[in-house]
Amino acid sequence: MKNFRSTPRTIAVGDVHGCNAALATLVAGLNLQPHDTLVALGDVIDRGPDSRDVILQLLALRERCRLVCIQGNHEQMLLDALDGRMAVQEWLIYGGAETLDSYGKGSGMLALEAEHVEFLRSWVDVYETDSHFFVHGNYLATRPLDRQPWRDLRWQSLKWHTPAAHICGKTAVVGHTSNKQGQILNLGHLICIDTYCHGGYWLTAFDSTSGRVWQANEGGEFREGQLPPIKSAGCIQFG
Repeated sequence: MKNFRSTPRTIAVGDVHGCNAALATLVAGLNLQPHDTLVALGDVIDRGPDSRDVILQLLALRERCRLVCIQGNHEQMLLDALDGRMAVQEWLIYGGAETLDSYGKGSGMLALEAEHVEFLRSWVDVYETDSHFFVHGNYLATRPLDRQPWRDLRWQSLKWHTPAAHICGKTAVVGHTSNKQGQILNLGHLICIDTYCHGGYWLTAFDSTSGRVWQANEGGEFREGQLPPIKSAGCIQFG
């Protein structure tokens, strides 16, 4: 008998970076229901081996739950390379080569499927609930969420700037700044769940409605627990 939950969940997933096996393991453990919302925090492509299959998996997930995808800097680089705003070779250096190879070894830009490109173009910058907001990388604490600079949202690392609590009073959930030890960063007002899956650690999902955390890796391991305790901003260490 299937387990149908009565309480909808909002679950964020950190930077997948082409790790399709980890994503499949994580999704299987989440037991998603139609009333759940799954928020992909961006950078689902590049660096890892299976970006095409990750996109296919996300497209299929739209039939299982409400899917919200936030555009990361790697999706932006792909689109900029396609649109002539960035040299293709530059994108390839930052993980685009692995993405093209996932469409066939040695493939060029023409191998990118039109449905996949249009899917990436439809992604948003910010998603909000009553208690949390979700962006890819960073934010300006004193500027409303609908007036955030896209460069900060997509490119600003927490290593360069760790923001204060946002004026809206909601907790920020972000990715982008990978923790090279595979650990979640919890500052209370900000939670970063990029736990370096493509580097051999974990792909993390965080349920903002309960504080529950699930993790999976490319080797098929799966584990779950609760959000780690709040740590001081002054104690942040990044690899």
